[in-house]
Amino acid sequence: MGSSMDFFNWLDPDMSIKILMCLDDPADFVRVSSVSRSWCHSVIVNGLCKQLCLRMFPQLSRVASVVELNKHEAKEPVEVGSSYIMEWEALQRDHRVYAYLARASISSTVGNCISNAISASSTDYPEESIDNTLEPRDMVSGRPSYWSSKGQSNPAVPETLLYKLVYDFCVINEINILPFQAFFQMGYPIYSAKSVRFRMGHPKTSTDIKSSDLILKSSDASADNEFIWTYTSQEFPMAQENCLQKFKLPEPVLCIGGILQIELLGRVQRQEMDGLFYICVSHVQVVGRSLSPAFGVEILDSSGEFILKNDQLLHCPTKTSLSDNEPNAVSADYLQRQVRDLQNIVDLMQENVQIVEPLGWDGDEDDDFWIHGGADFEEEYAL
Repeated sequence: MGSSMDFFNWLDPDMSIKILMCLDDPADFVRVSSVSRSWCHSVIVNGLCKQLCLRMFPQLSRVASVVELNKHEAKEPVEVGSSYIMEWEALQRDHRVYAYLARASISSTVGNCISNAISASSTDYPEESIDNTLEPRDMVSGRPSYWSSKGQSNPAVPETLLYKLVYDFCVINEINILPFQAFFQMGYPIYSAKSVRFRMGHPKTSTDIKSSDLILKSSDASADNEFIWTYTSQEFPMAQENCLQKFKLPEPVLCIGGILQIELLGRVQRQEMDGLFYICVSHVQVVGRSLSPAFGVEILDSSGEFILKNDQLLHCPTKTSLSDNEPNAVSADYLQRQVRDLQNIVDLMQENVQIVEPLGWDGDEDDDFWIHGGADFEEEYAL
């Protein structure tokens, strides 16, 4: 058998890199790296896996540095001043992290990435809170479940809903919204928006998001002053229909920092009772892939630069899929809502049901207990 020859040696180095840059599947770079040492060297030195990730997710352009945690293999000692060896190790580290990131972004489990609600730009009544949009059921404890804005005479006034995702590092594919239909009002009006737009980002400071929750919920501070938006979508038209409307993003988006803002633009439905325009939402889903706990981020400053961390002892979820109506992680808010629902049911039973023994009972009568419900009532709902 004749000796083999690497055909890349016949090409100009720039040409060979251009050829490799045409690859768009992370698995292809793994295969290329296994062909020969020279090919593997080209992939690592030219940062081709990093370039692939940047093409997939432009948000990664703000990565200031890459850190590997819990690296299991032994690290060879490096001579002081050996800049070449240190640079080579840095290139190898970036190659490993970005190769795994690219693969995980298309292979980890798809599920509902929403965790909890932070705030709404306005709320008509406390029982019409943004927290209701996390509940997939139409009715909870005998009441319709939805968020409602305050009424406006100007239909152009927008509204915003702010959410925390399950992790600080997620790939988002689509956002689904169910407009609310007021079945208790004449004509069953649907309080949708004209269009919707999405923003993703992170807090301006490294303060825990729970602290930001308290600030936003107790004041009228604008979210634009609290967060840095690393992605803003196009406007999507919203239909005035009572169905789960799916807004698929043109390309998967890497949400760095775990904050999602939904902008509801324009009002289409006037309430007959007061003549004002409202926007109401029953349910919100955020469909995507979590890259945590294998990956994490550390925001450095208000410039938006961050450290990308990869924990080699942890992995992205890939085996079990999630229901569209269940979050990736059971949050404290979710458990509190379930307990609150159960308490409401118990209170309702205690208030409206009592056991009464019939008067004038004697031994000749049947030994029966009569259960009488509370007085009939009809509750009218208003936004």
